[in-house]
Amino acid sequence: MFDISWIIGHARTTYTCHTSSLPLVTRSSSKTTLSALARSSIPPCRLNPLLFNGHLQTMYTAVKDPGPPIYYKRKLLDSDHSVYPGQFAVDFVVSTEEGENTDEKEDNGELPERTSYFDKDEWNALASDDEMPMIIALHGLTGGSHEVYLRETLAPLTAAGWSACVVNGRGCALSKITTPQLFNSRSTWDVRQTIKTLRSLFPNRPLYAVGFSLGANILTNYCGEEGSQCVLKAAVACSNPWNLELCNTELQRTWLGLNVYHRAMGKNMMGLFERHKEQILQNDMIKLEDVMKSRYLYEFDRVIQAPTWGYPTEGAYYRDAQSVDALLGVRIPFLGINAEDDPISSMRGIPFEEFKKNPYAVLCTTNWGGHLGSFQLGGGRWFATAAASFLSNMHDEIDHKASQVERQEAKVDAPLDKKYPIFDPNNRRLILPDA
Repeated sequence: MFDISWIIGHARTTYTCHTSSLPLVTRSSSKTTLSALARSSIPPCRLNPLLFNGHLQTMYTAVKDPGPPIYYKRKLLDSDHSVYPGQFAVDFVVSTEEGENTDEKEDNGELPERTSYFDKDEWNALASDDEMPMIIALHGLTGGSHEVYLRETLAPLTAAGWSACVVNGRGCALSKITTPQLFNSRSTWDVRQTIKTLRSLFPNRPLYAVGFSLGANILTNYCGEEGSQCVLKAAVACSNPWNLELCNTELQRTWLGLNVYHRAMGKNMMGLFERHKEQILQNDMIKLEDVMKSRYLYEFDRVIQAPTWGYPTEGAYYRDAQSVDALLGVRIPFLGINAEDDPISSMRGIPFEEFKKNPYAVLCTTNWGGHLGSFQLGGGRWFATAAASFLSNMHDEIDHKASQVERQEAKVDAPLDKKYPIFDPNNRRLILPDA
Protein backbone atom coordinates (compact mmCIF):
# COMPACT_ATOMS: atom_id res chain seq x y z
CA MET A 1 0.00 0.00 0.00
CA PHE A 2 1.32 3.45 -0.92
CA ASP A 3 2.43 5.38 2.17
CA ILE A 4 1.10 8.95 2.16
CA SER A 5 1.74 9.66 5.84
CA TRP A 6 4.37 12.25 4.85
CA ILE A 7 1.55 14.52 3.66
CA ILE A 8 0.66 15.19 7.30
CA GLY A 9 4.29 14.99 8.44
CA HIS A 10 4.15 11.58 10.10
CA ALA A 11 7.42 9.66 9.82
CA ARG A 12 7.56 5.98 10.74
CA THR A 13 9.80 5.11 13.70
CA THR A 14 11.38 1.66 14.07
CA TYR A 15 13.44 0.22 16.94
CA THR A 16 16.11 -2.47 16.58
CA CYS A 17 17.70 -4.09 19.62
CA HIS A 18 18.73 -7.32 21.34
CA THR A 19 15.90 -9.68 22.30
CA SER A 20 16.98 -9.22 25.93
CA SER A 21 17.65 -5.49 26.10
CA LEU A 22 19.88 -4.17 28.88
CA PRO A 23 18.10 -4.35 32.26
CA LEU A 24 17.82 -1.04 34.12
CA VAL A 25 16.58 -0.08 37.58
CA THR A 26 14.71 3.16 38.10
CA ARG A 27 15.17 5.54 41.00
CA SER A 28 11.88 4.23 42.39
CA SER A 29 13.40 0.70 42.36
CA SER A 30 11.19 -0.60 39.56
CA LYS A 31 12.72 -2.54 36.69
CA THR A 32 12.80 -1.59 33.06
CA THR A 33 15.05 -2.06 30.02
CA LEU A 34 17.10 0.18 27.76
CA SER A 35 14.71 -0.50 24.90
CA ALA A 36 11.66 0.42 26.99
CA LEU A 37 13.31 3.60 28.22
CA ALA A 38 14.21 4.63 24.68
CA ARG A 39 10.68 3.99 23.41
CA SER A 40 9.09 5.94 26.27
CA SER A 41 11.57 8.83 25.98
CA ILE A 42 11.59 9.43 22.24
CA PRO A 43 8.61 11.41 20.92
CA PRO A 44 6.75 10.54 17.69
CA CYS A 45 8.58 11.80 14.62
CA ARG A 46 6.55 14.63 13.09
CA LEU A 47 8.37 16.46 10.30
CA ASN A 48 7.79 19.36 7.93
CA PRO A 49 5.78 17.87 5.01
CA LEU A 50 7.23 20.48 2.64
CA LEU A 51 10.62 18.77 3.11
CA PHE A 52 9.20 15.43 2.07
CA ASN A 53 12.36 13.39 1.40
CA GLY A 54 15.90 12.90 2.62
CA HIS A 55 17.46 15.15 -0.01
CA LEU A 56 15.24 18.12 0.87
CA GLN A 57 15.75 17.55 4.60
CA THR A 58 19.52 17.37 4.13
CA MET A 59 19.78 20.35 1.80
CA TYR A 60 17.68 22.47 4.15
CA THR A 61 20.52 22.27 6.69
CA ALA A 62 22.29 24.86 4.50
CA VAL A 63 19.55 27.45 5.18
CA LYS A 64 20.70 30.06 7.68
CA ASP A 65 19.20 29.56 11.13
CA PRO A 66 20.37 31.43 14.25
CA GLY A 67 19.46 28.55 16.54
CA PRO A 68 19.44 28.81 20.33
CA PRO A 69 22.04 31.32 21.62
CA ILE A 70 24.59 29.33 23.61
CA TYR A 71 27.72 30.98 25.01
CA TYR A 72 31.06 29.22 25.41
CA LYS A 73 34.40 29.60 27.12
CA ARG A 74 37.25 27.90 25.26
CA LYS A 75 40.16 25.96 26.72
CA LEU A 76 43.08 24.80 24.61
CA LEU A 77 44.38 21.45 25.82
CA ASP A 78 47.82 20.10 24.99
CA SER A 79 47.58 16.54 23.76
CA ASP A 80 49.22 13.91 25.97
CA HIS A 81 49.40 11.34 23.16
CA SER A 82 52.93 10.23 22.26
CA VAL A 83 52.18 9.85 18.54
CA TYR A 84 49.71 12.71 18.09
CA PRO A 85 50.97 15.73 20.06
CA GLY A 86 49.65 19.22 19.47
CA GLN A 87 46.61 21.01 20.86
CA PHE A 88 42.84 20.92 20.56
CA ALA A 89 39.99 23.17 21.69
CA VAL A 90 37.24 22.31 24.15
CA ASP A 91 34.34 24.76 24.49
CA PHE A 92 32.45 24.85 27.80
CA VAL A 93 28.92 26.19 27.96
CA VAL A 94 28.56 29.20 30.26
CA SER A 95 25.50 31.18 31.32
CA THR A 96 24.05 33.85 29.07
CA GLU A 97 24.89 36.44 31.72
CA GLU A 98 28.53 35.36 31.87
CA GLY A 99 28.73 35.19 28.10
CA GLU A 100 27.23 38.62 27.55
CA ASN A 101 29.55 40.16 30.13
CA THR A 102 32.65 38.81 28.38
CA ASP A 103 34.21 40.75 25.55
CA GLU A 104 34.77 38.50 22.56
CA LYS A 105 38.11 38.67 20.78
CA GLU A 106 38.31 41.77 18.65
CA ASP A 107 40.33 40.05 15.91
CA ASN A 108 37.87 39.13 13.18
CA GLY A 109 37.57 35.39 12.66
CA GLU A 110 39.64 34.36 15.67
CA LEU A 111 36.77 32.67 17.50
CA PRO A 112 33.23 31.59 16.62
CA GLU A 113 30.31 33.78 17.67
CA ARG A 114 29.50 33.89 21.40
CA THR A 115 32.82 32.25 22.27
CA SER A 116 35.72 33.61 24.32
CA TYR A 117 38.76 32.14 26.02
CA PHE A 118 38.97 31.25 29.68
CA ASP A 119 41.45 33.47 31.41
CA LYS A 120 43.84 31.82 33.85
CA ASP A 121 41.80 32.64 36.94
CA GLU A 122 38.55 31.46 35.38
CA TRP A 123 40.07 28.11 34.41
CA ASN A 124 41.66 27.63 37.83
CA ALA A 125 38.28 28.27 39.47
CA LEU A 126 36.35 25.87 37.22
CA ALA A 127 36.80 22.67 39.25
CA SER A 128 33.84 21.62 41.37
CA ASP A 129 32.59 18.79 43.59
CA ASP A 130 29.00 19.27 42.45
CA GLU A 131 26.92 16.38 41.12
CA MET A 132 25.18 18.05 38.18
CA PRO A 133 24.97 15.91 35.03
CA MET A 134 27.34 16.88 32.23
CA ILE A 135 27.02 16.29 28.50
CA ILE A 136 29.99 16.05 26.13
CA ALA A 137 29.23 16.77 22.46
CA LEU A 138 31.15 15.86 19.30
CA HIS A 139 30.25 17.72 16.09
CA GLY A 140 30.16 16.57 12.48
CA LEU A 141 32.63 16.96 9.62
CA THR A 142 34.32 20.43 9.63
CA GLY A 143 31.77 21.62 12.22
CA GLY A 144 32.20 22.84 15.78
CA SER A 145 30.46 24.03 18.92
CA HIS A 146 28.68 26.73 16.88
CA GLU A 147 26.62 24.25 14.82
CA VAL A 148 22.85 24.75 15.15
CA TYR A 149 22.03 21.02 15.36
CA LEU A 150 24.45 20.69 18.26
CA ARG A 151 23.11 23.73 20.09
CA GLU A 152 19.53 22.51 19.59
CA THR A 153 20.49 19.32 21.42
CA LEU A 154 22.37 21.03 24.24
CA ALA A 155 19.86 23.84 24.84
CA PRO A 156 17.10 21.86 26.61
CA LEU A 157 19.65 20.01 28.72
CA THR A 158 21.54 23.12 29.86
CA ALA A 159 18.21 24.85 30.51
CA ALA A 160 17.37 21.94 32.84
CA GLY A 161 20.59 22.47 34.82
CA TRP A 162 23.09 20.30 32.96
CA SER A 163 26.64 21.45 32.33
CA ALA A 164 28.07 20.88 28.88
CA CYS A 165 31.18 21.03 26.72
CA VAL A 166 32.05 20.43 23.09
CA VAL A 167 35.23 18.70 21.90
CA ASN A 168 36.18 20.46 18.69
CA GLY A 169 38.05 18.44 16.08
CA ARG A 170 41.58 19.69 15.49
CA GLY A 171 41.46 22.64 13.13
CA CYS A 172 37.67 23.05 13.44
CA ALA A 173 35.63 25.88 14.95
CA LEU A 174 38.41 28.36 14.07
CA SER A 175 40.87 26.49 16.27
CA LYS A 176 44.52 26.40 15.25
CA ILE A 177 46.66 23.31 14.78
CA THR A 178 50.27 23.09 15.88
CA THR A 179 51.10 19.81 14.12
CA PRO A 180 50.41 18.62 10.52
CA GLN A 181 47.27 16.68 11.55
CA LEU A 182 43.61 17.62 11.40
CA PHE A 183 40.99 15.42 13.07
CA ASN A 184 40.00 12.09 11.54
CA SER A 185 37.14 9.59 11.79
CA ARG A 186 38.97 7.47 14.33
CA SER A 187 40.55 10.17 16.46
CA THR A 188 39.30 9.08 19.87
CA TRP A 189 42.39 10.23 21.70
CA ASP A 190 41.29 13.86 22.17
CA VAL A 191 37.89 12.72 23.46
CA ARG A 192 39.60 10.32 25.84
CA GLN A 193 41.87 13.05 27.18
CA THR A 194 38.95 15.46 27.56
CA ILE A 195 37.01 12.92 29.61
CA LYS A 196 40.05 12.29 31.81
CA THR A 197 40.30 16.04 32.35
CA LEU A 198 36.62 16.28 33.24
CA ARG A 199 36.92 13.42 35.74
CA SER A 200 39.73 15.35 37.41
CA LEU A 201 37.87 18.67 37.41
CA PHE A 202 34.45 17.26 38.31
CA PRO A 203 34.91 13.93 40.11
CA ASN A 204 31.24 13.67 41.12
CA ARG A 205 29.53 14.64 37.90
CA PRO A 206 27.82 11.86 35.92
CA LEU A 207 29.06 12.18 32.33
CA TYR A 208 27.01 11.59 29.18
CA ALA A 209 27.89 12.09 25.52
CA VAL A 210 26.28 12.80 22.17
CA GLY A 211 27.89 12.70 18.74
CA PHE A 212 26.72 13.89 15.34
CA SER A 213 27.69 12.35 11.98
CA LEU A 214 31.51 12.08 12.01
CA GLY A 215 31.42 12.87 15.73
CA ALA A 216 28.97 10.00 16.21
CA ASN A 217 31.45 7.68 14.49
CA ILE A 218 34.25 8.88 16.79
CA LEU A 219 32.05 8.55 19.87
CA THR A 220 31.02 5.01 18.95
CA ASN A 221 34.66 4.08 18.44
CA TYR A 222 35.55 5.60 21.81
CA CYS A 223 32.80 3.70 23.64
CA GLY A 224 33.80 0.46 21.91
CA GLU A 225 37.48 0.92 22.72
CA GLU A 226 36.75 1.68 26.37
CA GLY A 227 34.36 -1.25 26.70
CA SER A 228 33.41 -2.01 30.29
CA GLN A 229 35.87 0.63 31.52
CA CYS A 230 33.90 3.45 29.87
CA VAL A 231 32.99 6.09 32.48
CA LEU A 232 30.09 7.55 30.49
CA LYS A 233 26.65 6.78 31.88
CA ALA A 234 25.08 6.75 28.41
CA ALA A 235 25.78 7.93 24.86
CA VAL A 236 23.78 8.87 21.75
CA ALA A 237 25.03 8.69 18.15
CA CYS A 238 23.03 10.81 15.66
CA SER A 239 23.33 10.27 11.88
CA ASN A 240 26.40 8.07 12.30
CA PRO A 241 27.76 7.00 8.88
CA TRP A 242 28.78 3.68 10.53
CA ASN A 243 30.29 1.92 7.50
CA LEU A 244 32.48 4.63 5.96
CA GLU A 245 33.66 2.57 3.00
CA LEU A 246 30.14 1.63 1.98
CA CYS A 247 28.87 5.19 2.45
CA ASN A 248 31.67 6.45 0.22
CA THR A 249 30.75 3.92 -2.47
CA GLU A 250 27.05 4.82 -2.25
CA LEU A 251 27.80 8.54 -2.60
CA GLN A 252 29.87 7.96 -5.71
CA ARG A 253 27.13 5.79 -7.24
CA THR A 254 24.71 8.65 -8.01
CA TRP A 255 25.03 12.08 -9.61
CA LEU A 256 23.62 13.82 -6.53
CA GLY A 257 25.84 11.83 -4.20
CA LEU A 258 28.98 12.67 -6.10
CA ASN A 259 28.34 16.18 -7.38
CA VAL A 260 26.34 17.59 -4.48
CA TYR A 261 27.22 15.81 -1.23
CA HIS A 262 30.74 14.52 -1.91
CA ARG A 263 31.65 17.80 -3.57
CA ALA A 264 30.18 19.96 -0.78
CA MET A 265 32.04 17.99 1.89
CA GLY A 266 35.23 18.14 -0.16
CA LYS A 267 34.86 21.91 -0.47
CA ASN A 268 34.45 22.22 3.30
CA MET A 269 37.59 20.16 3.89
CA MET A 270 39.50 22.26 1.38
CA GLY A 271 38.45 25.30 3.40
CA LEU A 272 40.10 23.74 6.44
CA PHE A 273 43.19 22.98 4.37
CA GLU A 274 43.49 26.58 3.21
CA ARG A 275 43.21 27.79 6.80
CA HIS A 276 45.88 25.38 8.05
CA LYS A 277 47.97 24.97 4.91
CA GLU A 278 51.25 26.07 6.48
CA GLN A 279 51.08 23.41 9.17
CA ILE A 280 49.65 20.60 7.01
CA LEU A 281 52.30 20.96 4.31
CA GLN A 282 55.02 20.33 6.88
CA ASN A 283 54.21 16.68 6.23
CA ASP A 284 56.42 15.93 3.23
CA MET A 285 54.09 13.09 2.15
CA ILE A 286 51.43 15.65 1.22
CA LYS A 287 51.84 17.21 -2.22
CA LEU A 288 50.27 20.62 -2.77
CA GLU A 289 49.62 19.98 -6.46
CA ASP A 290 47.62 16.84 -5.62
CA VAL A 291 45.66 18.64 -2.93
CA MET A 292 44.70 21.49 -5.24
CA LYS A 293 43.20 19.01 -7.72
CA SER A 294 40.85 17.60 -5.09
CA ARG A 295 37.16 18.29 -5.63
CA TYR A 296 35.45 15.51 -3.69
CA LEU A 297 35.74 14.35 -0.10
CA TYR A 298 37.22 10.98 -1.06
CA GLU A 299 39.94 12.75 -3.07
CA PHE A 300 40.77 14.94 -0.08
CA ASP A 301 40.94 11.84 2.11
CA ARG A 302 43.20 10.16 -0.46
CA VAL A 303 45.78 12.97 -0.68
CA ILE A 304 45.64 14.41 2.86
CA GLN A 305 43.95 12.19 5.45
CA ALA A 306 45.43 8.86 4.32
CA PRO A 307 49.10 10.01 4.16
CA THR A 308 48.67 12.14 7.30
CA TRP A 309 47.61 9.16 9.40
CA GLY A 310 49.73 6.47 7.78
CA TYR A 311 47.14 4.75 5.58
CA PRO A 312 48.09 3.61 2.05
CA THR A 313 44.67 4.51 0.57
CA GLU A 314 41.47 6.28 1.55
CA GLY A 315 39.77 2.87 1.51
CA ALA A 316 42.16 1.56 4.17
CA TYR A 317 41.43 4.69 6.21
CA TYR A 318 37.67 4.18 5.94
CA ARG A 319 37.84 0.50 6.85
CA ASP A 320 40.04 1.18 9.87
CA ALA A 321 38.12 4.20 11.14
CA GLN A 322 34.52 3.06 10.66
CA SER A 323 32.56 2.23 13.81
CA VAL A 324 30.31 -0.58 12.59
CA ASP A 325 32.28 -3.25 14.47
CA ALA A 326 33.12 -1.03 17.46
CA LEU A 327 29.41 -1.07 18.31
CA LEU A 328 29.83 -4.68 19.44
CA GLY A 329 32.33 -3.55 22.08
CA VAL A 330 30.05 -0.94 23.67
CA ARG A 331 29.24 -1.66 27.33
CA ILE A 332 27.23 1.41 28.36
CA PRO A 333 23.61 2.29 27.50
CA PHE A 334 23.87 3.43 23.89
CA LEU A 335 21.28 4.87 21.50
CA GLY A 336 21.72 5.24 17.75
CA ILE A 337 19.43 7.55 15.76
CA ASN A 338 19.44 7.35 11.96
CA ALA A 339 17.11 8.27 9.11
CA GLU A 340 16.69 5.54 6.52
CA ASP A 341 16.63 8.08 3.67
CA ASP A 342 19.88 9.76 4.77
CA PRO A 343 21.83 10.33 1.52
CA ILE A 344 25.19 10.63 3.34
CA SER A 345 24.93 8.03 6.11
CA SER A 346 23.48 5.36 3.85
CA MET A 347 20.88 2.99 5.24
CA ARG A 348 22.89 0.14 3.70
CA GLY A 349 25.67 0.89 6.17
CA ILE A 350 23.52 0.86 9.31
CA PRO A 351 24.53 -2.16 11.45
CA PHE A 352 21.06 -3.55 12.16
CA GLU A 353 22.37 -7.05 12.94
CA GLU A 354 25.08 -5.72 15.25
CA PHE A 355 22.45 -3.82 17.24
CA LYS A 356 20.55 -7.08 17.64
CA LYS A 357 23.67 -8.71 19.10
CA ASN A 358 24.47 -6.11 21.77
CA PRO A 359 21.99 -5.70 24.68
CA TYR A 360 23.67 -2.40 25.58
CA ALA A 361 22.56 -0.75 22.34
CA VAL A 362 19.26 0.35 20.81
CA LEU A 363 18.77 1.75 17.31
CA CYS A 364 15.97 4.15 16.47
CA THR A 365 15.42 4.68 12.74
CA THR A 366 12.93 6.87 10.94
CA ASN A 367 11.91 6.32 7.33
CA TRP A 368 12.36 10.03 6.64
CA GLY A 369 14.64 12.83 7.86
CA GLY A 370 17.85 13.03 5.83
CA HIS A 371 21.29 13.76 7.27
CA LEU A 372 21.22 15.84 10.46
CA GLY A 373 17.87 17.13 9.22
CA SER A 374 14.57 15.85 10.62
CA PHE A 375 13.20 19.39 10.49
CA GLN A 376 9.84 19.78 12.18
CA LEU A 377 7.02 22.03 11.09
CA GLY A 378 7.50 25.21 13.10
CA GLY A 379 11.25 24.77 13.47
CA GLY A 380 13.78 22.63 15.28
CA ARG A 381 15.10 19.16 14.52
CA TRP A 382 13.32 16.05 15.76
CA PHE A 383 16.51 14.06 16.38
CA ALA A 384 17.84 16.82 18.67
CA THR A 385 14.66 16.63 20.74
CA ALA A 386 14.82 12.82 20.78
CA ALA A 387 18.48 12.73 21.88
CA ALA A 388 17.97 15.31 24.63
CA SER A 389 14.82 13.58 25.90
CA PHE A 390 16.51 10.18 26.05
CA LEU A 391 19.54 11.56 27.92
CA SER A 392 17.36 13.54 30.30
CA ASN A 393 15.28 10.49 31.19
CA MET A 394 18.37 8.32 31.45
CA HIS A 395 19.66 10.67 34.14
CA ASP A 396 16.39 11.56 35.89
CA GLU A 397 14.79 8.12 35.98
CA ILE A 398 17.60 5.56 36.14
CA ASP A 399 19.57 4.49 39.19
CA HIS A 400 22.89 3.71 37.53
CA LYS A 401 24.47 1.94 40.53
CA ALA A 402 21.51 -0.35 41.00
CA SER A 403 21.38 -0.97 37.24
CA GLN A 404 25.01 -2.04 37.24
CA VAL A 405 24.30 -4.56 40.00
CA GLU A 406 21.22 -5.76 38.11
CA ARG A 407 23.12 -6.50 34.91
CA GLN A 408 25.94 -8.19 36.82
CA GLU A 409 23.39 -10.49 38.45
CA ALA A 410 21.70 -11.08 35.09
CA LYS A 411 25.11 -11.87 33.54
CA VAL A 412 24.16 -9.74 30.59
CA ASP A 413 27.70 -9.90 29.17
CA ALA A 414 27.77 -13.68 29.05
CA PRO A 415 26.55 -14.05 25.43
CA LEU A 416 29.16 -11.55 24.22
CA ASP A 417 32.24 -12.32 26.29
CA LYS A 418 32.96 -15.90 25.23
CA LYS A 419 36.05 -17.96 25.70
CA TYR A 420 38.29 -18.54 22.70
CA PRO A 421 37.88 -17.95 19.85
CA ILE A 422 37.23 -14.27 20.63
CA PHE A 423 36.16 -11.64 18.13
CA ASP A 424 37.78 -8.33 19.06
CA PRO A 425 35.68 -5.49 17.58
CA ASN A 426 38.50 -3.01 18.15
CA ASN A 427 41.38 -5.00 16.63
CA ARG A 428 42.13 -2.54 13.87
CA ARG A 429 45.18 -2.53 11.68
CA LEU A 430 46.71 0.81 12.62
CA ILE A 431 48.78 -0.05 15.71
CA LEU A 432 49.46 2.65 18.28
CA PRO A 433 50.90 2.71 21.78
CA ASP A 434 48.43 3.31 24.61
CA ALA A 435 49.33 6.99 24.88
